[in-house]
Amino acid sequence: MDIVLVHPKIPWNTGNVARTCVATQTHLHIVKPMGFDLTDKKLKRAGLDYWDHLQWSVHENIEDFLARFKDRPKFFFSRFATQTYWDASYPEDAMLIFGSETQGLPEGCKEQYPNQFYVIPSPGQVRSLNLSTSAGIVLFEALRQNTSGPS
Repeated sequence: MDIVLVHPKIPWNTGNVARTCVATQTHLHIVKPMGFDLTDKKLKRAGLDYWDHLQWSVHENIEDFLARFKDRPKFFFSRFATQTYWDASYPEDAMLIFGSETQGLPEGCKEQYPNQFYVIPSPGQVRSLNLSTSAGIVLFEALRQNTSGPS
């Protein structure tokens, strides 16, 4: 199971996702461009002292990332999708892909993978959920589907 952040803009969101990835032994992929530098103090602070334990990769752009992992099952998350995240069946090698906090996912993803977009329903009075919250919600559902109980 991997989490992919495409063009993340806010360092503490990425730091929080990184911390969740360490807790769940999940690989984190970051796709450039980013809205911060990887040495940003806010990024490091949000991830606390867990960075040494994080399995992670940085990719130059979305095209290279998608080409490199063309055979892996991909699940894209967008507030504009119609399928809900709990309707998906996540295999153990799933890639859970989230767009930037301000722009979402690139249009090319929707065109290339139109049936692989999912939404986290949020009927309340918000435009969308926080990126790190969304990544955690989906990751734990995917892990729930692939485990027989607490480890």
